[in-house]
Amino acid sequence: MLKITLKDGTVMEFEGGSVFALAEKISAGLARAALAGKVNGKVCDLSAELTSDCEVEILTFDSEEGKKVYNHTAAHVLAQAVKRLFPEAKLTIGPAIENGFYYDFDSDISFTADILTKLEAEMKKIIKEDLAITRSVLPKDEAIDFMTEKGETYKVELINELPEGEEISFYTQGEFVDLCAGAHLPSTGKLKAVKLTQCTGAYWKGDAKNKMLQRIYGIAFPKQALLDEHLERIEEAKKRDHNKLGRELEIFTTVDTIGQGLPIMLPKGTQILQTLQRFVEDIEAEWGWDRTKTPLMAKSDLYKISGHWDHYKEGMFVMGDEEDGKECFALRPMTCPFQYQAYLNRARSYRDLPMRLAETSTLFRNEDSGEMHGLIRVRQFTISEGHLMCTPEQLEDEFKRCLELCIFMLKTIGLYDDVSYRFSQWDPENRGKYIGTDEQWNEAQGIMKNILDHIGIEYKIGVGEAAFYGPKLDIQIKNVHGKEDTLITIQIDQMLAEKFGMEYTDRDGTKKNPYIIHRTSIGCYERTLALLIEKYAGAFPTWLAPVQAKILPISESQHEYAAEVYKKLRSLGVRCELDTRNEKIGYKIREAQLEKVPYMLVIGEKEMAANAVAVRSRKEGDKGAVSVDEFTSHILKEIAERTLNI
Repeated sequence: MLKITLKDGTVMEFEGGSVFALAEKISAGLARAALAGKVNGKVCDLSAELTSDCEVEILTFDSEEGKKVYNHTAAHVLAQAVKRLFPEAKLTIGPAIENGFYYDFDSDISFTADILTKLEAEMKKIIKEDLAITRSVLPKDEAIDFMTEKGETYKVELINELPEGEEISFYTQGEFVDLCAGAHLPSTGKLKAVKLTQCTGAYWKGDAKNKMLQRIYGIAFPKQALLDEHLERIEEAKKRDHNKLGRELEIFTTVDTIGQGLPIMLPKGTQILQTLQRFVEDIEAEWGWDRTKTPLMAKSDLYKISGHWDHYKEGMFVMGDEEDGKECFALRPMTCPFQYQAYLNRARSYRDLPMRLAETSTLFRNEDSGEMHGLIRVRQFTISEGHLMCTPEQLEDEFKRCLELCIFMLKTIGLYDDVSYRFSQWDPENRGKYIGTDEQWNEAQGIMKNILDHIGIEYKIGVGEAAFYGPKLDIQIKNVHGKEDTLITIQIDQMLAEKFGMEYTDRDGTKKNPYIIHRTSIGCYERTLALLIEKYAGAFPTWLAPVQAKILPISESQHEYAAEVYKKLRSLGVRCELDTRNEKIGYKIREAQLEKVPYMLVIGEKEMAANAVAVRSRKEGDKGAVSVDEFTSHILKEIAERTLNI
């Protein structure tokens, strides 16, 4: 009898057999829902045999790994449908992705919307046929011959790139065979609801020097109702997409002649960013951070000391050529080596620590054109950056305070419930990516782990996601399309202080290098703005709204009184607009609603006579007439408290 350790730690005896047989023994319901297995940490087919004591998890659609297997099989069904309808098409790759799957094809046929409909219908036929999916392996030379005979040149290229001796597996379903590492569902009939969503261009291996292929995207679910819900979410995401809303609401725009990843902030967008920046700078000052202002560029000498020249040069905008004997400058991709100069301005002792230096930093990163996305990823951006120098004894408390500051910011702007945490570690298998010794990395990561565990936050581990000089806590967030990005980062660094000769005299008179915490408090302002547009669908909380109130006189006879109300609100810091156009009041109200203005103040003869305004709330509708002083008191309180009740 085998001893099988299940996901919950339970150990059960099993006479041996397949992963599916184990699922059946656990429960009939689990066997029906089972998609694949995970044995000793490796995902495998349900048909995989269990022959020794091991840890086993039965994967269903409720798990991310189960979804991946489900979508991977859907990609194979798509490829089979394409080969049935267009036999001359060449197969390339077809992985599962976070929200579905895709497959890239080399075909002279343009996969239009009509063709996608035909392919989707053929996929449903293949699913109805319930073809068994089986795995087989071949030696490398036989695998090459096999795919050469089929005319699948891209697959031959992939096989040739595999190391000698590596197992080369294939998956067969009916007449269709594909090179694949797996795992897969036991049959095509296990798929239930599928839909092809779009076809785009994609270079082979993502290299613009290679041939342009056609990439077909799709989604798959075990129930039609789940697919319908997903499509509804996609439609809602399209409505909230900051790229669409940001332009419609005149928050930002882009211009081809300026360049990709270089957005133009229009007055409304600039007002939101200015409000955020003032809020962040005021709060950071309250929390004990001193502000610096440093250059936007530096000579290559500075980046050579920090290590950015060796580890990040490809991501920098460089001016001049050292080989020509000229001074070589680069726009800064981060502020740390600049702020260190404030520390190095004079000798330091333990009494100077912790030293907290903050800066509203404009940074420049030469991102690939394919990585650009609205305000989420740009080439010039502004960040709430800070660097904290401290003693080892101060490190945990200061790290915790940095995190508390970030949490305060996130709660204030309304994004706290949307984030997750990632402990980003180095990858010792990719040694050339990092500076420092193994011992330094193990020490830094051990310190950070202890801190995170003491704080008690839940986090995932991201191997290979660390900065080249130290581990970090990344606060992650997803946009409306489900794409995850880093919003805020807090890093521990024990290496750059030594590189820059940063020292302090300790209590015992010895010279020591401080620990450095790199952090942002609200992240990149442009990315934060994008996420706020999507979070609120453009209907910002009053304190952030670029226009907080619109004054709408019904006729010309109220213009003078409306101008007085406008002047009073403006003098008190309320961002308001006065609409004196010769339009009907219903039209003015509808337009203000489309602009998502929090409050509309309608003024007619009654309101003017009573020194009042008729308040219409974006959220609550008509709230009736109140005195100007009463409305002013209400909106100023809402702004001062940064209320999120919108």
